[in-house]
Amino acid sequence: MSQPISFTPIELALIRDTRFFPAKAIITDKIKQTLHHLHGVLREEIAATRFLAPEGVDFEVGQFVKGEHLLNFPYQYLDLPKFFTKAEKFAFRSLFWWGHHFIFSWILEGRHLPRYKENLLSTYDRLANRGLYLLMTETPWEWRKDPLYLLEIRRDNKAGVTSALASRPFLKIQRFIELDDSRFEKGEITEEGREAFRIMKVVVAL
Repeated sequence: MSQPISFTPIELALIRDTRFFPAKAIITDKIKQTLHHLHGVLREEIAATRFLAPEGVDFEVGQFVKGEHLLNFPYQYLDLPKFFTKAEKFAFRSLFWWGHHFIFSWILEGRHLPRYKENLLSTYDRLANRGLYLLMTETPWEWRKDPLYLLEIRRDNKAGVTSALASRPFLKIQRFIELDDSRFEKGEITEEGREAFRIMKVVVAL
C-alpha cells in the first residue's frame, strides 16, 4: 500500500498564496518589454559594427523565447544576432532566469573561432576587470554563475585565460546582472545590455 502524500507547512502556505501568479504575469510582461526594447537597441549597435561572422547570420529579426524549466525555473531570452548550426554558432543571448540573474553572453563556435580567440587576447586590456567570464564547461548551455564553471577575465589572469582558450572548442563570454542589482529598480537593464554588447563586440568585430 502506497504512503499517503502529505504537504509541509511551507508548501501549504505557497498553495494558499494568491499573490504570486498575478505578480509573475506582470513581471513576465515587464521582462518581455525589456527584451523588446533591447532588441531595438541591439539593432542600432549591430548597424554600426562590421562583424567576422558566418554567412547567413540573422542580424535583424532574432528570436524571443520563453520557457518554464531551466533547472526548474522560468526563463526568457532574446538571441540577436542569431546563427546556430551543429558546427557553427554566432549569437548574442540576453537571458533572464528567475531566481538567478540576467545574463548577456556571446556564444561562438566554428571556422572563425581561432580569430575570436586572437581578438580576445589582443584586446585583453579592454575586456579585463569588466565583470566578464569565460564558460569552462563542455557545452555552452550552462547558465549558472558557479565558480567551478567560470574563469574571470581579469588583468592579473591573462596567462590563465590564454591557457584556457587554447583548448576551448567553443567560446562563451558572459556578463551577469544579479537580481538585487539596483539597475532593475532604475529600469537600466536595457542600457546594461547595450553596454555588455559594446564591451564584448571587440571579440567578433572586423
